[in-house]
This record gives sequence, structure tokens and C-alpha cells, in this order.
Amino acid sequence: MQKLQRSSKWNQERNVSLAEIDLASIEDRMAVNKAVQSGNVEDAIEMVNDLNPEILKTNPQLFFHLQQQRLIELIRNEKVEEALEFAQEELAPRGEENESFLEDLEKTVALLAFEEVSECPVRELVDVSQRLKTASEVNAAILTSQSHEKDPKLPSLLKMLIWVQDQLDEKVYYPRITNLSTASLENPAV
Repeated sequence: MQKLQRSSKWNQERNVSLAEIDLASIEDRMAVNKAVQSGNVEDAIEMVNDLNPEILKTNPQLFFHLQQQRLIELIRNEKVEEALEFAQEELAPRGEENESFLEDLEKTVALLAFEEVSECPVRELVDVSQRLKTASEVNAAILTSQSHEKDPKLPSLLKMLIWVQDQLDEKVYYPRITNLSTASLENPAV
């Protein structure tokens, strides 16, 4: 009975800990999402870097899309000079490195050629759906990074094996693993 109580307590502690981690992770991702969707791209980039600086370092396409969204927000807010400067200093060098980035940059800068964005052939870039697309891409990258950073599966599986054996000890006879490193079995005493 004492084994069962010990296992149950460990399980409860583990579930609370996982719930706290998951809740914090969800809240962080929601904050990043909200920042992107409301046009606060600089805040979103900062939050992503606070969560895991490797996300943007290892995903140049995501970083470019965030920077592109930042340019779109400058254009949306009619900050033309700032938008041009940002495009030249931050995005143009990335466009030289990657042809698809250059195409996206050219489309985005085309927004500046029209007084009325609604007349621009790439007007969908200033639509809310573009923010949602970028936010979704960031969210997916965060989720991917978090799954790679979880504990290795082997220790969890070994803990689960111990727990299952503790549960079985109360109910049935079975060949119990006595040494986890060698997987030595102990025959049940009948």
C-alpha cells in the first residue's frame, strides 16, 4: 500500500508540474501571437528571443517574415521614410542572400508606390490575414522548438516502467525488471 501511495504522489506532482509548464507555454505563445496580430512586431521578436533565442537564429525564413511584417506595419502607419530606411538596412541584405526573400521584399515595397494601398496589386499584404499568417508561422516555430527541448523520452519511460511495476506488484505475479541498466528479470515468487 505504501508503494501505491508513493507512486500516486509522484504522479500527482508530475502532472501538476507538466500542467504548469504547459500553461506557461500557452500563455507565452498567446502573448507573441497577440503582439504579431496587433502589429507590434518588435515586441513579438523580443518575446520570441526571450523564449528561445535559437528560434530566429536557426530559422532565417521566419525572421525574414517577421521583419517583412514589421515593414508592412510601417507602411500601414504611413511611416514612408522609416519604411524605406528599414527596407534598405534590414531587409535588402537578406534579399541579396535569398532570391525568395528578394521577391517578397519587392512585393512589400510595391505598397509604397501607391497612394491608396487598396489599388495596389499586392494589397493583401496589409490585410489582417497577413498578420494571422505570420503569427501562425511564429506559433508553429515556438511549438517545434519546445518539443525538441523536452526531456529525453528514456528517463520518462523508465519512470513509467517503475510505476507500472509498482502497480502490478499489488495485483499479479510477473517477471519484474530488477536492474534497469541490464534489464535483468526476477521470476515471480508464486
